[in-house]
Amino acid sequence: MAKNLVAGIHRFYWRLRDGFSGPQILAFLPAMTLGAYWFGGEGLLIFFALALPAAFAIAGIFSGTGPAWSEARDKETNLRLKTVAEKALTEILANGETTGKTTAALAIELDDFSDIEAQYGRRAASSIMKSVAERVAFALRETDHVVRLGGPRFAVALSPVRRADLETLIQLCNRLQAEIAEPYSIDATRIFVTASIGFCLPDRAQSRSGSELLDNAIHAMELAAAHGPGSVRAYSNSLKARKRGSDMDHGEIIEALETGQIKPWFQPQVSTNTGELSGFEALARWDHPKKGVLLPRDFLPAISEMGLQERLCEIMVSRSMAALRHWDQSGYIVPCVAVNFSGEELSNPKLTEWIKWEIDRYELTPDRLCVEILEDVIAQSEDDVVVKNIQALSELGCPVDLDDFGTGHASIASIRRFSVHRIKIDRSFITRVDRDREQQNMVAAILTMAERLDIDTLAEGVETIGEHAILAQLGCAHVQGFSIARPMPFEATEQWMRQHRSKIQHAPTVGKSAGR
Repeated sequence: MAKNLVAGIHRFYWRLRDGFSGPQILAFLPAMTLGAYWFGGEGLLIFFALALPAAFAIAGIFSGTGPAWSEARDKETNLRLKTVAEKALTEILANGETTGKTTAALAIELDDFSDIEAQYGRRAASSIMKSVAERVAFALRETDHVVRLGGPRFAVALSPVRRADLETLIQLCNRLQAEIAEPYSIDATRIFVTASIGFCLPDRAQSRSGSELLDNAIHAMELAAAHGPGSVRAYSNSLKARKRGSDMDHGEIIEALETGQIKPWFQPQVSTNTGELSGFEALARWDHPKKGVLLPRDFLPAISEMGLQERLCEIMVSRSMAALRHWDQSGYIVPCVAVNFSGEELSNPKLTEWIKWEIDRYELTPDRLCVEILEDVIAQSEDDVVVKNIQALSELGCPVDLDDFGTGHASIASIRRFSVHRIKIDRSFITRVDRDREQQNMVAAILTMAERLDIDTLAEGVETIGEHAILAQLGCAHVQGFSIARPMPFEATEQWMRQHRSKIQHAPTVGKSAGR
């Protein structure tokens, strides 16, 4: 009831503003002035002279928010301005319960547009801007609102729709990107432009405000642009503005990523039943020219703050696929490589498409790439894109490993929902498992649950032969840790595999699996 009352007051307010600030009011001004003087003399005339400007101010004509301001247009593209989109979004949200319709806000930024302007000149840049405005409008409905945000940025307020969900918005973003990506002909020169897009759905905004919805979309757009040309991001409550307060030099980290200083090192995973290699985990290392080999804790926080986690993920996946291809050609049997994916990387709507392309590029099958995800990402994710990507990667055929199992709050329902292939038991449960009865009981309970759910198991952080042996007896299928091998650069993997093969050929396995 209260919501309906607020919505009614809101609609009346906008109509009042429209009525008082529209051009139609000008036709009545002479009559109103004469009438005031005729019926009330100079006193009423003076009152009208003071009251009318006040009424216009209330209506918004002088504040820059009423229709007179809304009809103002950007001189370069002839698009209307941000206020139009905010007002349209607010009205649709206010009327949602009555109409049963909803909306969404999108923000678009042309990638590296300053470089295009510097290379081709201001006239060419202006021409492209006009064409982009036309193409975006053409790709949408006539009733959708396309506005200019300033610079190479645009926004879209969708007119009322029955349904606006994640999948629909991603498809719309792809369509807009495809339209913008068509080449532009300037003085017989073909110029190519890409765009990053962010969007926000109403259920992700904290208030029913058009300005907040659009601001959220702009925030998502800025995050998309930070992750490279042609990116798309959906706003979620987990998105936070990043601070660049790291001790690491921004340029130094970018150089390290692009020159191969930051790359995967590989730690073996072996079967407790046969002793054979069952895979590698790819772990990031920075071979710093002055500081030596740096561990992830030394540089990952800085990479995250700078918005470069996706670039790191690209390097880790690509180099892992290249390593698998090389091992295959050299005659080594490596079933898969596990790569860690953070919640940020999983929030990329195009992740699955890119992973499939990488797998095809190296002529591998999806089961060779194991997607390793922290338990907290599954347990706490509110981002529909993250959920969608995990499910899509699983359906593609990539095994999903749940990392650090036992330290987060993932439920059994979550494990089944995301088709988890294997749980990695956190090292906190593994330490002294051969000497601590309570540790053994805890691990045994986890292994029993996994067996009942038909989920594979791997113990990480195995540092002694005793821990390895008891885990094999308890039925843990795979182990990983310093007792087997430390992470090693790619160049050292073949020698380790030769030595390990020789070792298991001439000695019995450490233990026999009791279950799996």
